[in-house]
Amino acid sequence: MFAEIAFLLYLGHLLADYPFQTDHQAAHKAGCGRTGWTANVAHATTHVLTCGLLLTIGSVALGWHLPVLPAAAAVLWIGASHGFIDRRWPVAAWMRIARQSGWAAHGGAAHVDQTAHVLALTLAALALSA
Repeated sequence: MFAEIAFLLYLGHLLADYPFQTDHQAAHKAGCGRTGWTANVAHATTHVLTCGLLLTIGSVALGWHLPVLPAAAAVLWIGASHGFIDRRWPVAAWMRIARQSGWAAHGGAAHVDQTAHVLALTLAALALSA
């Protein structure tokens, strides 16, 4: 069941991060002030709704009996962790600590960002399939 849950959560992540993310959210989600936080929360909410919908579809289609509260906690974790990672400073801090300034200057931050998101999704899938 882990593989199916992880796949659906990853699909939800891809949908929310690419086709469902607006240009405004992408440009402002790491910004300071109300505009930045509003864009960040709206984008994170898209992740919660998309992943929640896919878990619901998976439950119906595959006959899962996921407990409601742990499933809700998992999708809230996905939204909260996504919003945190997308503030961009956590990825920049990691790359500074890991001495990856050269890679950061040449596009590496996007890869570290996506790896952090996949880690959060994997933890959610592990929690739901335990």
